[in-house]
Amino acid sequence: MRTAGEIAAAVRAGTVSARDVALRALAAIDAAEPALCAVTRRLGERALAEAGAVDAAVAAGRDPGPLAGVPYGVKDLFDVAGLPTTAGSALYADAPPAACDAEAVRRMQAAGAVLVATLNMDEFAYGFATINARHGTTRNPHAPDRLAGGSSGGSAAVVAAGIVPLALGSDTNGSVRVPASLTGLYGLKPTHGALPMAGVFPFAESFDDAGPFAGSAADMALAWQVLAGQDVGTGAPPRLARLGGRFRENTDADQIAAIDALAAGAPLLELPDIARARSAAFVITAYEGGALHREALARDAMAFDPAVRDRLLAGALLPRALYDEACAFRDAFRAAVDALIADHDVLLAPAAPCVAPRIDDPFITIDGQRVPARADLGIHTQPISFAGLPSLAVPLRRAGGALPIGLQLIGRRGGEAALLRAAAAWEERGLIGATVPVIEDVGEWA
Repeated sequence: MRTAGEIAAAVRAGTVSARDVALRALAAIDAAEPALCAVTRRLGERALAEAGAVDAAVAAGRDPGPLAGVPYGVKDLFDVAGLPTTAGSALYADAPPAACDAEAVRRMQAAGAVLVATLNMDEFAYGFATINARHGTTRNPHAPDRLAGGSSGGSAAVVAAGIVPLALGSDTNGSVRVPASLTGLYGLKPTHGALPMAGVFPFAESFDDAGPFAGSAADMALAWQVLAGQDVGTGAPPRLARLGGRFRENTDADQIAAIDALAAGAPLLELPDIARARSAAFVITAYEGGALHREALARDAMAFDPAVRDRLLAGALLPRALYDEACAFRDAFRAAVDALIADHDVLLAPAAPCVAPRIDDPFITIDGQRVPARADLGIHTQPISFAGLPSLAVPLRRAGGALPIGLQLIGRRGGEAALLRAAAAWEERGLIGATVPVIEDVGEWA
C-alpha cells in the first residue's frame, strides 16, 4: 500500500481508480485475516460505493478532496451509519444501528477517503493490549507472537501491516500512542477537545480524544488537515525540552539516546507530582467508566469481558468525593504544567516503556516488578493525557531488525502544528520514521 498522499494524487490524476484501490485494500484484509485479528467488520459494499463516488467526481472534472480514494479503517467505537456501535463488546452486538456516521468519519468521507473496515479494540477501550474476549487478540505485524498494544490495536495493526495508510483510533490515557509505539507508527492524541467526538462511544470523557494513525509524517499532517481543518504551515525551529524524572525511568535505552540526540543541550524539565497525577488519572478514568456502565453492569454483569468487568465494577464503587478531589487536583496540575512548559514548543519523552510484550506472557517490568501490560503500558502517556496536552507518537529508526519503539513529541495546548513540523523535519533527516511494507501483491500476506 502506498502512502495516503501518493494514493490521493494518483486517483485525482486518473492514473488509478478509487475502486481499484478499494479492491486492493479489501483483498489485503482478506489475506491478512483472521490471522492478524485486526478487523471486526469488512465494509465491502460501503467501500465500493464511496470509491465509485470518488471516481465519478474525477470523471466529471471535480476534485474529490485531499484524501481522494484513500482507504482507511476506524476503531470499533466510531458510529458507522447502518451498523451497531459495539465498542468491542458483545453487549452491544445487536444494538440499534447508528443513524449517521461519527463526525470524524463524515469529515474523512467529505475529503474523499474510503472506509473499508471497523477495527478491533479492548472492550470499551479499557486496556493497552487489544485482548478482546469477543474478537480475539490483535497481533503485531512486526512480530505475530507479540501484542499490537491498545486499546486502538486494530487501528495500528492495519496501518503497520500496509493494508491501509490511515486509520482512526481513540486515546484516553495512551490508546493511540502506545500501539503506535509498539507497531512503529505515527499516532496523534490532540489537545483535549480539539477533534470532534460526536458519534464516538465514550470511555472517560474527561480524557477521550479521537486520533489518527499514519505511516509517515506527511500522511499524519494530511489527516490532521482533514480532521481539524488546520494546515501545518511553517514556523521557526521549535524550542525543545526533555522531560525528566519519571520519564527517564522505565524506558528502553534507545529512547533515551534518541531524546538526548534530537534535543542535545535542551533543558530537562520535571513535571510536578507525576505519581499523584497518574493516581488521579486512574481515579477519574475508573469513576467515569464505572458510572457510564453502571446500569448495564447491574442488568447483566456477566455479559462483559471479565477483565474489563472487574475494573468497571471497581470504578462504579468509587465515592464521588474522591473523584471530585482528583478533578480539583487535575485543574491545579494543568495550570502548573502550562506554566512550566510555556517557553517550549516540543517536549520529548518516551511513549510506551518497552517493546511489544509477548501474547503468551502479557506482562512488562515497571520499577523492577512484573505488572500486567494491559494496565501499565501507559505509564508515560497517562500523565500527558491528564495534562490535556497534544502528543504525537513517532517511531524510532532501529537497526538489526529490532522491534519498534517510539517517542512522544508533546506540545502546548493547540500546538499540534509544531509537533507535526518537527516530526517531518526529523523524518527527512532520517532520525525517525516508520517501516511499513508496500504491498503490491496481496499474496504477500497470505
